[in-house]
Amino acid sequence: MNGPQLFVDAWDPSYGASFEATPGGPAAPSSTQVDAEVELPAADWRAIGPRPGLAAPDVVLLVDGVRRIDASVWTAEEDGASYPGIAASYAAGVVRCDLERGAAELAGARVGRGLFTASPSAQEVRCGQVRYPVHRVGGTGELSKLPAAVQAPLTALEVAVSDAVRTDGDLLVVDGPLRARRQLPRTLGYIKTQHSQYLDARLTAVVTALGSGQRSPVFRLGTSWGGWSWYLRLPVAAGSPWAGIVRLECSPDLPPQEAIALADLSLVTLPRFASSPYKDPRAPQNLVPIAGLERRLRGLLGDARLLHRALTTATRSGGGPR
Repeated sequence: MNGPQLFVDAWDPSYGASFEATPGGPAAPSSTQVDAEVELPAADWRAIGPRPGLAAPDVVLLVDGVRRIDASVWTAEEDGASYPGIAASYAAGVVRCDLERGAAELAGARVGRGLFTASPSAQEVRCGQVRYPVHRVGGTGELSKLPAAVQAPLTALEVAVSDAVRTDGDLLVVDGPLRARRQLPRTLGYIKTQHSQYLDARLTAVVTALGSGQRSPVFRLGTSWGGWSWYLRLPVAAGSPWAGIVRLECSPDLPPQEAIALADLSLVTLPRFASSPYKDPRAPQNLVPIAGLERRLRGLLGDARLLHRALTTATRSGGGPR
């Protein structure tokens, strides 16, 4: 059976698509249940500083991934139906920071690509040596929801890359929520942008009053994706109440004392990686090794204009994927 016809949207994907459904309204306030009395009673919440005598681990691994939409596409099915899709490239990498030697190096990186669509008959697209295997998405496959479908294979790539370079005693820091990486040992999820406010006003006041290099007590988010969590303020000049604040999380499968030990470890480790405003507009939250890794990974994705042109040519040749 022949595959459907595939047409590449003429718009540069960085501007979105020429046809896109109207996005939904703003997200509702978080109703997540929180257990704030993991480390301290809620009435005794206070800023916590570095534990005396605790040293950072000798090796810290920082993991990140990037993704890019190379083209928006549409299928023309044999029954007259049409499905949107995206041709996406993504990459994951690990920076190995040897704190003893004061050196950082790229320890591993991998690139993946895919054609993400709900089309039941879409086939792999080949552009010379570059392949876009089909990733079939569930549901109706609205165009606005397709970029989120790239996250699962990107996360799997991050896990594979980090597994290949881990050693005993290292600390793994994942840029973003842990998601499917919750089973990895000695691993922190690093959330640098705060979209939801999980704590009540009194506990939030403790967070916004943190000094540079201080953290909040550990609390637990009572959701299927939640776990042990805490806030930390990176070195930052005076600014807004949330300036320099990041949220950390670790596996909910850990005993509370192990989560607290990781929180203490994060406090003597992460501030040394904070970026400076004159170098990075996302300072200090965008950690220096992560910023360098992102640049390296984007380079590995290839030239977006050439790939867009190649996809256009490939889908015109013979009227569809090959």
